Amino acid sequence: MRTAGYGQSWPAAASALPRAVDYFRRRRELLWRMTLREVQARYRGSWLGPVWSLLTPLLLLGVYGFVFSVVFRARWGSDPQSSQADYILTIFGNITVFNLFAETVSAAPGLVVAHANYVKRIIFPLEILPVVRFLACAVNTGLSLAVFITATACMHGLSWTALLLPLTLLPLVFWTLGVALLLSALGVFVRDIGNVIGLLITMLLFLSPVFFPASNLPAAWQPLLHLNPLAGILGNFHRVMLEGLPPDWATLALTTSLGLAASVAGLCFFLRAKPAFADVI
Repeated sequence: MRTAGYGQSWPAAASALPRAVDYFRRRRELLWRMTLREVQARYRGSWLGPVWSLLTPLLLLGVYGFVFSVVFRARWGSDPQSSQADYILTIFGNITVFNLFAETVSAAPGLVVAHANYVKRIIFPLEILPVVRFLACAVNTGLSLAVFITATACMHGLSWTALLLPLTLLPLVFWTLGVALLLSALGVFVRDIGNVIGLLITMLLFLSPVFFPASNLPAAWQPLLHLNPLAGILGNFHRVMLEGLPPDWATLALTTSLGLAASVAGLCFFLRAKPAFADVI
C-alpha cells in the first residue's frame, strides 16, 4: 500500500516497523515543527506561558500531598515503614506515567477530523498527527518526571536502577502510539468513539495500580492485571525508581513485544483506512 503523495510502499505487518521508523525519521523536521507549534498553542495568550509546564506538576504534587496525607492519611501497601510522603510520591509518579497514555489516547479520535484541511487540500502525511500529539504530551511528562526524580532523590536517594527508566517506559511508547494510531483512524468513521474513550480511560485509571499496589488485589483478581499492559509498565516503573530493583525482565519483554505488535497494527490500520478519509470528512 502506498502513502499518498510520498510514493512509499508500506510492507506487511511483519516488516512494517523498521520502515515506519525510517519513514518518521526522515520527517523529523516536520515532526519537530508541528510538535513545537502544538506546545506553544497550549499556552498562547496565557501570562505565564511555558512556565505552566513546570508549575502544573508542582501544583499537582501539592494537591496530592494535601488530599492523601491530610484527608485520607493513606499509605502505599502494607509496609509499616511506608509513610504518607512515600504514598504521595508514588502516586505522583504513577499518574505522570499514566497521563502520557491518557492524554495522547483521549485526543486521538478527533485528530484527523480537527485537521480536515490536511485531508482535503494538502498532500500531507496524516499518520504523523498521533505522533505529534504524543510528543507534545511527552514534553509535559518529561517535566513532571523531572519533578518526580528530584523529589525521589531528595527523599530517598536514587539507585543505579533509575538509569533503566527509559527502558522501562519503552513499552509505554509503543502501546500509546499504537492505540493512538488506531483510534485516530476509527474516529474519522465513528465520531462517538471520543466519548467512549474518555469513559474507558477513567475506568482504566482505577483498574490500574496507580493508587494502590497490585499486591492489594485479592488473588482471584490478580490474573486480570495481566490483561492490562499498563499494570506491568507501572510495576516496573515502581521497581526501578522506588524499590531500587531492576525491572521484571519477563514482564518488560512481554509488554515491549506486545507494544511493538500494537504499534505496527495501529499503523497498518491507519494506512489502510487513510484513502477513505476524504470521502467521510
